[in-house]
Amino acid sequence: MHLQAPKTVLCIHDLSGLGRCSLSVIVPVLAAMGCQPVALPTAIFSTHTGGLGQPAVQLCQGYGEAALEHYRSLGVSFDCIYTGYLASEEDQHLAAKAFYLWPQALKVVDPVMADHGRFYAGMEDKLAGMQALCRSADLILPNLTEASLLLGRPMPEGELSDEAALELAGSLSALCPQAVVTGIPMGRHLSCAGAGRSSFVVRRLKLDRSYPGTGDLFAAVLTGALLRGNALSAATDAAAGFVADSIAATDPEAPTALGVWFEPLLGRLAPREG
Repeated sequence: MHLQAPKTVLCIHDLSGLGRCSLSVIVPVLAAMGCQPVALPTAIFSTHTGGLGQPAVQLCQGYGEAALEHYRSLGVSFDCIYTGYLASEEDQHLAAKAFYLWPQALKVVDPVMADHGRFYAGMEDKLAGMQALCRSADLILPNLTEASLLLGRPMPEGELSDEAALELAGSLSALCPQAVVTGIPMGRHLSCAGAGRSSFVVRRLKLDRSYPGTGDLFAAVLTGALLRGNALSAATDAAAGFVADSIAATDPEAPTALGVWFEPLLGRLAPREG
């Protein structure tokens, strides 16, 4: 029996060795979902930058351009290009070049640059470049802070209603045809709001624990589900559910800086036979 060829996903993101985020999460998740992830690291960190001390850092300047040219010379065809942390204008131009070289690919942008109402260190001057990249994308996946920054709005205060969340997601259509905004507080729930061919809200009970890397986990599962042919609302629901299950499966006494224990649950993402 011959299986269908795996969808190929070019993943432009940083690689953090310890801490369960970025490519160390994205690659195994997409592989478990039956895709072929092609990792293109923008930078290499010994750990992520939140709570594990000062990481060792190796920038990958020049590597990305050479990698794209090599893939093009091989005649590689990507089904999807998924971008995450882009720490420099060079990285943003690299992602834009990938979009240009493979125009038929599904272009997914996670505009990693801010959270909890403020920019990440060194990202304040990258907003205009990220807005330009979002205009070239098919789908963007900002959190609530990033959505507000992309729109040039103040960060919403307090809880959001369904109507306010859907309006926020819909407003992003000026940048990109489809958007899912994550991390929206709604009472006892932490929610996502999506807009595109249809509008929707997905809710999960809010837990009292916060972990790095859950945004990367969410985006990877959502992308894999889309490549299986799921509608955006169904893909969002699957991604939110997997993140919630991974948090629930993590020992609450374990250091939160090490991320969620998603590895034992990867089998749930595998394609079903038949």
